[in-house]
Amino acid sequence: MLQDKRILLILTGGIAAYKGLDLIRRLRERGAAVTPVLTRAAEQFVTPLSVSALAGEKVFRDLFDLTDEAEMGHIQLSRSADLILVAPATADIIAKMAQGRADDLASTLLLATDTPVMIAPAMNVRMWDHAATQRNLAQITGDGVAIVGPNKGDMACGEFGPGRMSEPLEIVAAVEAHFGPRPLAGKRVLLTSGPTHEPIDPVRYIANRSSGAQGSALGRALADLGAEVVFVTGPADVAPPGGVEVIAVETAQEMKDAVEAALPVDAAVFAAAVADWRVASASGRKLKKVAGKMPILEFAENPDILAHVAQMEAGRPGLVVGFAAETDDVIENATAKRERKGCDWIVANDVSPETGIMGGSENAVVLISDAGTETWARMSKDDVAAQLAQRIADALA
Repeated sequence: MLQDKRILLILTGGIAAYKGLDLIRRLRERGAAVTPVLTRAAEQFVTPLSVSALAGEKVFRDLFDLTDEAEMGHIQLSRSADLILVAPATADIIAKMAQGRADDLASTLLLATDTPVMIAPAMNVRMWDHAATQRNLAQITGDGVAIVGPNKGDMACGEFGPGRMSEPLEIVAAVEAHFGPRPLAGKRVLLTSGPTHEPIDPVRYIANRSSGAQGSALGRALADLGAEVVFVTGPADVAPPGGVEVIAVETAQEMKDAVEAALPVDAAVFAAAVADWRVASASGRKLKKVAGKMPILEFAENPDILAHVAQMEAGRPGLVVGFAAETDDVIENATAKRERKGCDWIVANDVSPETGIMGGSENAVVLISDAGTETWARMSKDDVAAQLAQRIADALA
């Protein structure tokens, strides 16, 4: 699968750089050509000579190399590869990618390219869990960067937790998957995500706690499998995925209008947490607080977008998938919702506060269909997305 594929491998300065030597060997065993780039920090862990010997290629190290730059070498390097792979990817290089910095050869290559980029993070567990790193990861994944790992385990610093770079064969598998068959090629998939905001007045609104993280992850996974994704999103906390058509909305009615405009599609997946109600007559001016008096808000029911699409007589998508966020009797309530809405599948989860799922990085879902109830193990939202996207591809095959 990797025969004659050109991989630009960037090794950055972490102890996991030693795994890069085996990674080069594994990639070349499968027919890939590997062009290595070392940062100055990476040279503290592996030598240019050992990297060059294993790659069978010159090692690129300096941005201002007169010989290489005579023909704009960094531009050619960044665009001649089929994939740019950063392994290990330290917190520093991830931050540079998120900020668009270009102060050395590696970061300049990453900024000057339109080639797909994949990273294998490696860092101390506290660095991985830090809010700044998680923000940076959300930014680059939203920009379309693929991430492999990291794994949990013992670290060189003596701590235990997520942050270990994936093993070389795991990274190779991800690279092979990148170049592998794209079962959703030619398929158009509509995906809603995020919350909706229903205005009370110009400065207040009704919403829910959905971050949009699961929907964004699913959009990336569907696009990775080759789908043309129409991504209709409310005001989410996370960036939309790269490589999709993004339609930003605010209210449930705006989302319904955008969904109808996107039809026809092969599949429609409704991951958005749409507000069930809106204020019947939102004020055009800010409601003033008056001592001893409470405003009276009258509510109206929002359109049921999932039921509307699932029950269409003409032009119904071949597969309609709903989501059900429940706090009690999850399977019973989700099963009843599926029957009431008329959708093919329901992806249900328990969003009770103690689960940490609403707004968190993990999910534990139950897939409910005509075939029965299937409980998935708790996993990252990215892994849930990948598994669900593959199931959608299988159903549309």
